[in-house]
Amino acid sequence: MNRTTLLLSTAGLLALVALVLGLPKPPPVTDTTHTLAQPGEQEPTLTLPLVTSGDGALTLEGKLSGGYLQTGPSEAFAVLEVKAQRTQENHRVPVNVALIIDRSGSMRGQKLDDAKRAAREFVQRMTEVDRLALVHYGTNVTTFDSTLATEEARAQMLSFVDGIEDDGSTNISGGMQAAAHELRPYVSQFRVSRAILLSDGQPTAGLVREEELTALARQLRAEGIALSALGVGEDFNENLMQGIADQGGGFSGFLNSNQLAEVFTRELEQATGTVARAVELRLTLPPQVASAEVMGTNAFQEGRTVRVPLYDMAGGQSARLVVKLKLELQPSEQPLELLDAKVTYMDVEKDRPAEARVALSARSTEDTTLVRANLDKDVRVHAVRALGTQQLRAAAEEMKKGNRSAALGFLGNARTLFGSSAAALSGELADVDRTQAAYEGAQDEAAQRNEARQLQKKTMKSFGFNNSY
Repeated sequence: MNRTTLLLSTAGLLALVALVLGLPKPPPVTDTTHTLAQPGEQEPTLTLPLVTSGDGALTLEGKLSGGYLQTGPSEAFAVLEVKAQRTQENHRVPVNVALIIDRSGSMRGQKLDDAKRAAREFVQRMTEVDRLALVHYGTNVTTFDSTLATEEARAQMLSFVDGIEDDGSTNISGGMQAAAHELRPYVSQFRVSRAILLSDGQPTAGLVREEELTALARQLRAEGIALSALGVGEDFNENLMQGIADQGGGFSGFLNSNQLAEVFTRELEQATGTVARAVELRLTLPPQVASAEVMGTNAFQEGRTVRVPLYDMAGGQSARLVVKLKLELQPSEQPLELLDAKVTYMDVEKDRPAEARVALSARSTEDTTLVRANLDKDVRVHAVRALGTQQLRAAAEEMKKGNRSAALGFLGNARTLFGSSAAALSGELADVDRTQAAYEGAQDEAAQRNEARQLQKKTMKSFGFNNSY
């Protein structure tokens, strides 16, 4: 079976499932050479060497899906991983932090009690070398000005937290802007500045559109302020909170209120353990690459450069990215450079800009047998996982809308994709089965939405990102 036939059979299978169930069109699955195995074909056993670069806080490594790629129009994958060097056990960076707490009317009761308890623990963990501002918001915004966290100041902060009472609407942008106002004067004095946003609802005052709030997060990141976004309860917009964190270079979390104290502590540990901030991956595409999709991310393309903002990294953290390349190759006995990847960042310890760079190359051939004999087993697994995870993300969105048959259809598509590498992706197959069983057993809308939220969290991990709780 040639790769065109396999393409038609794979695409046809997913389309037939959609037709039978009356589903919306799923995300396309068009690659054949480097993902789905042909009938009767054994899984690849070859492991190609990694190309590695970086001697600072971050290293960058990557490889393509094969040593040979098909001439003419085709698709290939690249896997890139950004890794933060581990630090010494006593590593701690002084931080410039703002804690932003939703006090709107919907926070009344246990949620606000838990938020205040978590804030008190956060205050008590600060040290005299740190600065802290406290912000709480309903319709209006109230601020405890940024102050060095001395023993006396911490006592005043605790009194401020005790005085928070639920009131008003949900002015998320007002809280973000107030925190930025407090942090800005000290960004140049601290190597790490961070705002931590908590909300239990939809924005109803100030800026209310998702694109406005994510643009504000992107602006703060450009000013040197990382922004994490934590959703608590059942009514918040998880896409908005994840978008704010992604654009703000911080972490996101979908939480119960009793988890707040633990997550606030982890946020402080993340900030004080930061080794690289303002992290961004840049991909430069040569002429033979028609396009590059960094799967699961909100990437920006500027001409022949694709930019992917990443999160601030503490020691030992990483981010894995799967890039789908659309190619138009001529035969070549010499390796062709197909992707130039560079990660740029601020090295916190050295307090200066740094970068790591790798160039990925492969030969092109008309010999399909040679292509398939030189596939990398690890990249295939990552590629199939990413393609299946696209289907899971689509399923989560349909769950939120209450489109039961569509959600189950996308779960079925994911199972088909994961099944093509069943030996390596048995865990993903089991997760799909567990998710489907839990979703089908959900008794009401709230339970179904909770399954959608849990599935969305799983997709963030499956795409290779480690900036979620």
